[in-house]
Parts: sequence; structure tokens; C-alpha cells
Amino acid sequence: MGQRVSETITALVVDDEKPACDELIYLLKGFPGVEVLGAATNGLEAVRLIEQTEPDLVFLDVQMPGLDGFGVIRQLEEKKIPLPKFVLATAYDQYAVEGFRVQALDYLLKPIQRERLALTLERARQALEQKTKTSETPSLPRPGPRTKLLVKSGNRNFIVDASEVVYATIEDGLITVVTTNLEGHSNYRTIEELHSNLDPEIFWRVHRSYLVNINRIKEVIPWFKSTYLLRMDDKKQTEIPVSRSQTRRLRALLRL
Repeated sequence: MGQRVSETITALVVDDEKPACDELIYLLKGFPGVEVLGAATNGLEAVRLIEQTEPDLVFLDVQMPGLDGFGVIRQLEEKKIPLPKFVLATAYDQYAVEGFRVQALDYLLKPIQRERLALTLERARQALEQKTKTSETPSLPRPGPRTKLLVKSGNRNFIVDASEVVYATIEDGLITVVTTNLEGHSNYRTIEELHSNLDPEIFWRVHRSYLVNINRIKEVIPWFKSTYLLRMDDKKQTEIPVSRSQTRRLRALLRL
């Protein structure tokens, strides 16, 4: 991946007041290199959209009926969903301390001015660029990738070749491994842990819940809003979503 500064910032707007929401979207669309993925009018919708679209940046209204802005962040943390950068927006400055506690990137007072928004977006670019550099920093050498995996199916423990794994997915803390002729569970606790023990040139984290074997991708299917599904080479021909953050890699990999 190249330096993040040259890439598009993807953003969501969350505000229960439509005029304020529309105005912020209008302002954001005036900045090059910013893509607004959508808008939510309440906290529950915000959680769902953040989970689905995985934005870089969320402009989050603090005061909303039901689930407020801080409640959105807490619910995402409870669901162990990777957090985007948050910019808190409110007509009052009394929430600044709480905003600091949740490590918000910035704190904007309404009505939001274009010049102040420009500073926020520059801060976001710098933070995302730093995040990319950190993730690309070489780590200490680790043991080579495993070529065999234990897969539990029924009351039996099978040893399978890693090359036969089509994909793995996690739900409610349980990892399911699907191979060319077997489906069972792994004793790894997280997708990250499983991925770290496999060949990174072959296994790709296309979505926070899915790890796929790139040699077992059968078809790439265009989906909504310039995203894609991968049809895998298992018996069910499972369709797996590619997260927006991984779409760039997919295009580069397959020259889409």
C-alpha cells in the first residue's frame, strides 16, 4: 500500500437533524479526496452502517434520541468492531472531556465552518497516514507459516493441508474453517491469530470476519457502491464480501 495521504478518505455522517446532516455532507463533498459513504439518522443505524462500510472517518452527533454518540462508540467496542476515527459534532462544548476519553480525533461545534472542517480533514489525513506507516513497520521475525491445520468436525480432529483451506470465518467467537471437502472448527481464538500462522502471500483478510485463500477464488462479482463479492471454490460456492478498505487491493491484484 502506498502512503495514505494520497488516498481517498471515506466518511460517514451521523446526525438526527436532517438539515445539519445535509449541510455537512455538502461541505465534505467540496473537498477533493473525500468520499461520503452514507448517512445515519440515529445511533443504531450508525452502528450498522459503520459495521457494513468500514469508513475511515465518522462525523458523529453527540446528542441523539435513544443511542447517543458515545453509546454508538461503546456498542462498537462491545461488538469488537474495529473503530474508525471519530469526529464529534455538537452545538455544546460540555462534552469535550468525554470526547477526549473516547480518543476522538476532533471535536466540532455546530454550525460547522468550512475552514474549521478543513483543519479536521487534514488532521484525519495525518492520523490515517501514520496508522498506515505503523502497520507497515517490519515486525520481529516469526516462525514460518503453518502448512497443516487442525480442524474439528463432529467428534473427530482432522489434519488438513493449509492449501486445501478455501476460507475461514468467525461468528460469536467461533472460527469455522471450510476446505475443499470438509467443514469444521478451528481452535484458534481470532481470525488475526489464524492469519498470522498462515502464508500471507496466499491468505488474505478480505473482511474483518473472513480470511480467504486467493488460489480458491472462483469468481469476482460486482456488488453495490463499487464493492465486490468473491465466489469461492467450495462445495457451496460461498459468496464472501470484500470490505471497502480491501477493494483497492482486489483491484490491484486482479487489475479490475
